[in-house]
Amino acid sequence: MPKKAAKKAAKKKTSIRRAVKIAKPSPKAKAAKAPPKKPAPKAKAARPAPVAVSIDEGKLTFNHAMIYAKDVARALTFYRDLLGFKLIEDFRYDGKAVYARLRAPGGDGTIAIHQAGPGASLASDGVRLYFEVRDLDDFCHKLIKRGFYVTQLPRMMEWGWRHAYLNDPDGHEISLYWAGEKRMAKSVMQAAKEVAKH
Repeated sequence: MPKKAAKKAAKKKTSIRRAVKIAKPSPKAKAAKAPPKKPAPKAKAARPAPVAVSIDEGKLTFNHAMIYAKDVARALTFYRDLLGFKLIEDFRYDGKAVYARLRAPGGDGTIAIHQAGPGASLASDGVRLYFEVRDLDDFCHKLIKRGFYVTQLPRMMEWGWRHAYLNDPDGHEISLYWAGEKRMAKSVMQAAKEVAKH
């Protein structure tokens, strides 16, 4: 290769190297890449004085109804198998059911069945469990077909709701009802009286 051609090629390589040379990062870019500095420790804030909670601020929520039974397995057969409750907790002692928690098939309400102590009274005068079901008549007829005694078949009550009454195997009173459209009506009592006349 002639000397002139070699010199030209060398100049070309140098100019290409200069063009391709990577620019050094600016001081701003260096600052962005640097790890963040640890913040200075903050002075401890003074703790606020304890505030007394007023009774009005506490909100009570209903958790569940406890039903005492002579035989938890028998009560389970009634609430789970006949009424359709879903078993969510089951405690046993020596293989025998002593406690169960169940959820209503159509909501979030729960009941618990607890083994009653020996000789404990199961009387619950003044307390009744209420379960609402739209197809009240059909539901009661299914219970009857399965051999369960309904003490009052569904009927319109003076307050405008249809009710049926029965007792669970331990004698706890239960009302099955459907309030329907008259749930919040102010003229419920009058409407019930009109129905009773016919």
